[in-house]
Amino acid sequence: MPAHTGQPGAGPTRRNRVRKTAARAHRSRARAVTTMLACAISAAACTAGGAAAHQPRLAPQQANRTGVALPQVPASGREHVPSALSSPAGAGLPRPLVNPASIIGGGPPPDGIPAIDHPRFLRTAQVHFLSASEPVLALQIGADARAYPVEILIWHEIVNDTVGQVPVAVTYCPLCNSAVAYDRRVTGHVLSFGTSGKLYDSNLVMYDRQTQSLWVQFTGQAVAGVLTGHQLHPYPMQTVSWGAWRAGHPHGWVLSRDTGYTRPYGTNPYPGYDNIHSRPFLFSGQVNGRYAAMTRVVGIAYRGDSVAVLLNALRRRRVISLTIAGHPVIVWWQRGTASALSSATIAGGSDIGATGAFSPVVRGRRLHFLPAAGGFRDRETGSRWSVLGHADAGVLAGQDLTPVTHVDTFWFVWAAFRPHTRVVS
Repeated sequence: MPAHTGQPGAGPTRRNRVRKTAARAHRSRARAVTTMLACAISAAACTAGGAAAHQPRLAPQQANRTGVALPQVPASGREHVPSALSSPAGAGLPRPLVNPASIIGGGPPPDGIPAIDHPRFLRTAQVHFLSASEPVLALQIGADARAYPVEILIWHEIVNDTVGQVPVAVTYCPLCNSAVAYDRRVTGHVLSFGTSGKLYDSNLVMYDRQTQSLWVQFTGQAVAGVLTGHQLHPYPMQTVSWGAWRAGHPHGWVLSRDTGYTRPYGTNPYPGYDNIHSRPFLFSGQVNGRYAAMTRVVGIAYRGDSVAVLLNALRRRRVISLTIAGHPVIVWWQRGTASALSSATIAGGSDIGATGAFSPVVRGRRLHFLPAAGGFRDRETGSRWSVLGHADAGVLAGQDLTPVTHVDTFWFVWAAFRPHTRVVS
């Protein structure tokens, strides 16, 4: 009697065919995602114009302007120095800090995705185009608190603004989901930034219009051009829900949709990009295999120390205490903020929540925090704190925690730029 062989085709030959079919399907999905992202980036660049001169060109002004233009620190003039836009390692320029071949075109030309250079703002009560869960970038310098809706930043990536009399660049890279605010003052000059149309490790490469040096958005460092090696100073900025920001800043300023450009604000040109199985767009590095590339992390880098807190771990615990470069830091999470990168609309995004990072020291006293309904409370006084780090009830009502610069981003880019990071899981 012949030996029993099981089901027909169940041997190695079939398994090989299954593996090959799965591999082809995976490559097909990867190509589809790449094509989708290329189309999305092209869509974000549409109707920009003015690229040949490397200067943004505003569309005809709308008949009925909305919002007001707040006082701005003027930018310095163009300097007569060699440009790194066309050749990062061109004649007369210092040696780039990165391999020029790794600075690759993302599709649009310089300023193809136009920065906002003339922002106009509304008071909180005047804003009716945002849903409560939509994400906004929260920046406060001194008493000046502003919100920048991600539904606008996802189409422009840079806002050149002045907050608390400080000239800042509010930046957002959709491909890395990284939002960072930088001081625009360097070597006694006030820079203004545009999008170069290039990427480095899938991250937005900015250029300054004064010297046309190239800057990596994730680190704030000039990597090519006459300003190579210079570092922008970051300001802490949070991504929180519009509802949470509105409650905390009823008299604040909000970036208006009146940008001078026509874009489908409220829609997401990168639907599904934050899926855990997605692959980063035009990422030339090797993904650190400890976690999937699109794993969400809260990244903190301070005085040579860097920590990545896995978002899933933070969601479970809601409050995590850290020590970074010898300093205590509290990191927390609160539900209710939509992902900008999951759905066809920003408002319809999945709930990924909002994070905050702060020094837990108030008036010289170290506090310890616990989750509470609608926010957090400290053990020492029982005061209640919002996700923005403001005490809204209790003994410490009216106090604010000192924010710590952090970034909500993906594992692939954090590990690429911070390869020696610690991970809290």
